[in-house]
Amino acid sequence: MSQVFRDLLRKIGSGEHTSQSLSREEARLATELMLRQEATPAQIGAFLIAHRIKRPTADELAGMLDAYDALGPALAAIAADYPVMVFGSPYDGRSRTAPLSPLTSLILSAAGCPVLLHGGRQMPTKYGVPLVDLWQALGVDWTGLNLAQVQATLATTRLALLYLPDHFPLADGLVTYRDQIGKRPPLATVELIWCPYRGPATIVAGFVHPPTEARFWETLTLRGCERLVTVKGLEGSCDLPRQRTGIVATGKPGSEPERRLLHPRDYGMAGPELPYTTLSEWAAQAEGVLQGANNEMAAACRWNAGFYLWQAGACTSLSAGITLAEQLLREGQVAQQWEHLRTRL
Repeated sequence: MSQVFRDLLRKIGSGEHTSQSLSREEARLATELMLRQEATPAQIGAFLIAHRIKRPTADELAGMLDAYDALGPALAAIAADYPVMVFGSPYDGRSRTAPLSPLTSLILSAAGCPVLLHGGRQMPTKYGVPLVDLWQALGVDWTGLNLAQVQATLATTRLALLYLPDHFPLADGLVTYRDQIGKRPPLATVELIWCPYRGPATIVAGFVHPPTEARFWETLTLRGCERLVTVKGLEGSCDLPRQRTGIVATGKPGSEPERRLLHPRDYGMAGPELPYTTLSEWAAQAEGVLQGANNEMAAACRWNAGFYLWQAGACTSLSAGITLAEQLLREGQVAQQWEHLRTRL
């Protein structure tokens, strides 16, 4: 049994009146001991549930990210006209609304705006459809690649996905605890703002609850993040809604973020949220969009890609971003990017 870990566990798990928060360095140490599984299974489970009940502080989240930097993968900087957009969406996937991340990523990369995604296999607690399954349904398989292959793909296509089982098996080894404790642990918050890239980057993080967003900004201020975009997205993802006002904040952590309320009807983009039914039905709809269909999913893609093209710096306004996204789809550049990836991977 790890005596060091036991002392850290005792500190956060002593109850409402006597528990204490960890320092950044202590949180890093605790996370490294869990990732290496030098702590016992009982200790790891106890720590994750105690930390969830206590709620992590910004210092603790920063320390956990430090551990991810120390033990996890990272892609080197590539030559690009725009910073890489690193999207953080819940690893346990989507179950109610149709995901748009693969299509948004294809549109951005077709415009020369690099995108880095990360995630794992289907996992608790939601057991929704993960990113890797969506891509496989489109004929793009991100599994089985080594890190050098992912690096080369990002450099040549401006798009890549880091797959936990292949590229960060230490983190993947903790997934089973999510099912055993029945709740998302603080690691699920860490994943939303993890940046496994060592060049200029914009971190995009989805959230549901305002306190989570506040912790994102505080944590990444401590980490010296250059730019952050937070999105109250569908099911906590980075996908903007069309049936309600989109709530976003942008800026450099440490400075006052610029908050925006995005009203889809102001841009002719209002519409229903598309339900997620089956993977095959989602793939059929997505392929239709890539082949030029003008339907509700295509409209949702223009809305989302337009916003992110604007935030990436490819356009000077949201309206211009929507126009560019429509042009890239209509003229076939997005379909060409899709085919390029299918051929390469």
